Amino acid sequence: MANKKEYVADEIGVLSPNQMEADELHAGEVGYLSASIRSVADARVGDTITHFAKRAESALPGYSEATPMVFCGLFPLEADQFEELREALGRLQLNDAALKFEPESSSAMGFGFRCGFLGLLHMEIVQERLEREYNLNLIITAPSVVYRVNCSNNETVECSNPSLLPEPGKRRSIEEPYVKIELLTPKDYIGPIMELGQERRGEFKEMNYITENRAKLTYMLPLAEMVGDFFDQLKSRSKGYASMEYSVVGYRVSDLVKLDIQINGEPVEALSTIVHKEKAYTVGRALTQKLKELIPRQMFKIPIQACIGAKVIASEALSAIRKDVLSKCYGGDISRKKKLLKKQAEGKKRMKAIGRVEVPQEAFMAVLKLEKEVL
Repeated sequence: MANKKEYVADEIGVLSPNQMEADELHAGEVGYLSASIRSVADARVGDTITHFAKRAESALPGYSEATPMVFCGLFPLEADQFEELREALGRLQLNDAALKFEPESSSAMGFGFRCGFLGLLHMEIVQERLEREYNLNLIITAPSVVYRVNCSNNETVECSNPSLLPEPGKRRSIEEPYVKIELLTPKDYIGPIMELGQERRGEFKEMNYITENRAKLTYMLPLAEMVGDFFDQLKSRSKGYASMEYSVVGYRVSDLVKLDIQINGEPVEALSTIVHKEKAYTVGRALTQKLKELIPRQMFKIPIQACIGAKVIASEALSAIRKDVLSKCYGGDISRKKKLLKKQAEGKKRMKAIGRVEVPQEAFMAVLKLEKEVL
């Protein structure tokens, strides 16, 4: 059994088509066994079952556990629904062995789960089932992929969350998954679709005409560029006529960086993301501008910065709310007004040093939506 678990088989039999109890099963027969297995993790598809007294030395070849390729965070909108979400994910996993999840906490969204899926369609189906069948209101973070980080000590670390990325001094290179994607489109839309492929760092391979008016384009594309709105853009540029299919082909070394967002000098881990170096400025600029619109103004000036390490690549500033301290001065010596303005400036400086900026929930949701559009 999985993880070398041991169980007593209470009943064995065959299906013909109903369950019929039998004394023994031989090689090549299709049957069932009942052993009071309470955890689905102890009986996965592809496990090798062997006799306790005559154990097999190794599992039969040909089966491997499903590997998630797309990850996202699932957080309940109501904090008291956390246990309901855990129970719902456990039930879904009973008939979906490819679904992986583990607890995750976020300073912005509270407690939730980091979930792994086979692809975007798998993610959307699980999300819909959780909301429709279990009546859960969910916050879904922007989907991400698994990166492989080659460290300086010759270790390889898999990273599905920007917060888990090792420090720049400890890593030699970052690898990202690539997919082979085949796009079927009428010939009238070949130009816009090729433009989309180039924008998403795609590597053009070939183009074949299936019929006189229909072509197949083949690209090698980073999976991270596809898990956002690639399919929506494909349908938009082809007026709904184009279709696609893809398969994962492996990992390649890419020039990737971790983009951090700092608000008033404090990094916000929930808004960190891994992007290609060429797109870092565009993404950072879009995020800082959006946050400037959504964060409420304070009594002190708030800098909003997008950083790569210690280098600031994009910055916006939220101006302070100004209180008119000169309203009670009807005239007199200018030194009195200067004294009041100096006192106000010192107070704002002290407030900025000890003040904390609370980022509202709507800002996180809007930024996550923006990430899906710009990545």
